[in-house]
Amino acid sequence: MKRTFALSLVFSFFIFSAFAQRTSPVGKWKTVDDNSGKTKSVVEIYEKGGKLFGKVLELFDPEKPDPVCEECASDDPRHMKPIVGLEIIRNMEQDGKEWEDGDILDPENGKVYRCKLWVEEGKLMVRGYIAFLYRTQTWLPAE
Repeated sequence: MKRTFALSLVFSFFIFSAFAQRTSPVGKWKTVDDNSGKTKSVVEIYEKGGKLFGKVLELFDPEKPDPVCEECASDDPRHMKPIVGLEIIRNMEQDGKEWEDGDILDPENGKVYRCKLWVEEGKLMVRGYIAFLYRTQTWLPAE
């Protein structure tokens, strides 16, 4: 009887773990193209000094092999740096369940936007702002 209960408990733990959703932005996320719905990259979000940062780990089907951030501003230290390994999210500070007051770089156009991150139903919501205009992307767990 005890053995059956213990096995049931262990089995229940594994089932619950499989359905558990992420609640933190820290980890690896797949970025998805807004138009095609295809996975574009994997970005790793990590904590450093109490703030969140994110770097590109992998690109899927880049137009050029080993692309660099040609469009980044010439005074930005990321200008002409390889996109794989590039820090595209910087200095995000936690405010409750959201992370904000940092910025995000779009390496395709070189523009830097104010940023907000939060997790919703196990997906990472990434919002970039210019003034009062914004666009929100949904990133999916990569692990």
